[in-house]
Amino acid sequence: MYKYNDFDRQFVQARAAQYRDQLERWQAGRLSDDEFRPLRLQNGWYVQRYAPMLRIAVPYGEISSAQLRVLAKIARDYDTPEAALLADAQAKQDALADVPVRGGTPVRTRLKTGYGHFTTRQNVQFNWIPLDKSADVMELLASVDMHGIQTSGNCIRNITSDERAGIAVDEIVDPRPYCEILRQWSTLHPEFAFLPRKFKIAVSGAEEDRAAIYWHDVGLQLRKNAAGEVGFQVLVGGGMGRTPVIATCIREFLPWQEILNYLEAVVRVYNRWGRRDNMYKARIKILVKAEGQRYIDEVETEYRQIVEQDGAAHTITQAELDRVSASFTPPVLKRERRGADAQVHAIVRADAEADPDYDRWLQQNVAAHRNPELRAVTLSFKRLGQAPGDATGDQLDTAAELADRFSAGEARVTHDQNLVLPWVHRDDLPELWAAARQAGFAKANIRLLTDMISCPGGDFCALANARSIPIAEAITQRYQDLDELHDLGEIDLHISGCINSCGHHHSGHIGILGVDKDGKEWYQVTLGGSDGSALSGAAAAGKVVGPSFSAAEVPEVIEAVLDTYRRERRGLADGRSETFISTLRRVGIEPFKAAANGARFTEREAA
Repeated sequence: MYKYNDFDRQFVQARAAQYRDQLERWQAGRLSDDEFRPLRLQNGWYVQRYAPMLRIAVPYGEISSAQLRVLAKIARDYDTPEAALLADAQAKQDALADVPVRGGTPVRTRLKTGYGHFTTRQNVQFNWIPLDKSADVMELLASVDMHGIQTSGNCIRNITSDERAGIAVDEIVDPRPYCEILRQWSTLHPEFAFLPRKFKIAVSGAEEDRAAIYWHDVGLQLRKNAAGEVGFQVLVGGGMGRTPVIATCIREFLPWQEILNYLEAVVRVYNRWGRRDNMYKARIKILVKAEGQRYIDEVETEYRQIVEQDGAAHTITQAELDRVSASFTPPVLKRERRGADAQVHAIVRADAEADPDYDRWLQQNVAAHRNPELRAVTLSFKRLGQAPGDATGDQLDTAAELADRFSAGEARVTHDQNLVLPWVHRDDLPELWAAARQAGFAKANIRLLTDMISCPGGDFCALANARSIPIAEAITQRYQDLDELHDLGEIDLHISGCINSCGHHHSGHIGILGVDKDGKEWYQVTLGGSDGSALSGAAAAGKVVGPSFSAAEVPEVIEAVLDTYRRERRGLADGRSETFISTLRRVGIEPFKAAANGARFTEREAA
């Protein structure tokens, strides 16, 4: 992991102190609400539907056990029931309303507190911290080199990457040093503090895109040319929301030394020409789509001026790359077992190898590593009774303990709202499985239907049209049989509570979008989306299967779609079955659409 130096640490601590001063002036009435709002937003503090929400940056997903323990403390001490003060009785009644499910137990949204929430952009959020405690939390975060800087606002947001960066067997170049350089360049960049809209950058260094780079404002793919030189493919103008757009390649190969100069040009042209009169058309994707080659030409002209006339101030030197790269050397893992420890290890291994659940866990949750002695292990944060990506204080503490014991004190937040332990020795897998199973992290559902992505939705977010969490819970409730999940195979299910697409519904093989119809919650279903991974193929937006469905109908629709898949899929030569997304693309959407629309039932049946 990147090691903060004295400058980094002083910077974050000074920011926390500055925020405390701003908070105290607001509390004393010396700052108005309108004056304080941009100051808190610059540090990740929103005011959501019922309470403040804090978003904490986890740059490119890397998080230490010490940081996990501080997040656990925040969950227990600050995200508390006492802080969960609802505006009025009607709001509480609305928030606790049941979601009917035909043939199952009605799902009730619970106003849970004491949770952190892993997001699709490798951040962590808390939903019930009162503002009068916010400065205390900022100082606590700063004590372990964490903050909320630029997790909100119209600026360059948290840089995201592949959760297997530095360890993937298909890796071309480790993206983490470049991500860290980008983080330092973009943090409080004076020219880009007030862009037309928020701006998101994702970086991948592997053959497989596990960072969804085509869905970002800027996607960067590290590669090597025929001479073995390292550079970037530059993609610009991707995004979800009201207008899903796949990014356009504007440079096939840019030498790595020039990436900051080139990004300066990319963002500067956007800052100059991006729309500010309409927030829905202010993202760079709209500019690139509208202007096409003209935008690319403007970027190239701006880049030439930066390099030829302005002195190319942001050219990355080899010395700087080496300095940053020094933080990303693999840890040294001790592997000696003696006496009683060796005997216990043998017993645990024998028990694990006799359990069929262990084989499934190895298949779904354990990935190969560039070091053949090591493995990358995903801890599943998807379970009944808990929203996807949520973690209690105790669970965060347990994750920290597992990271210390098995992964050199490091974990990674994933795009799919789980945690990866990146430095697990293969000989430790039986003990890790036993410990993770006891903690509830070992469900062998990674990449399967119940390993779904979901935003917090209307339970928390003031922008949401509908709740996401009860829909996720109803589907999870219905698909608890691991035999059935493994028979269905790998399926990406993504749920968003509104068109802002924080749950990335556009890129799901099955996408669910909450919509408002006459003040009631309804849901659109899309099929055939892709985030660009090896399983999904080229990035693509899913297609809507028909008019929206009631909350009670959604589980029925999903079941009808999956039954159609079972009926239409083909067997493969190796004995496996054709995947859901492959079957959908071969057969076409119509049989699935007909099945989904046939699953409708009346409001009387729903009741």
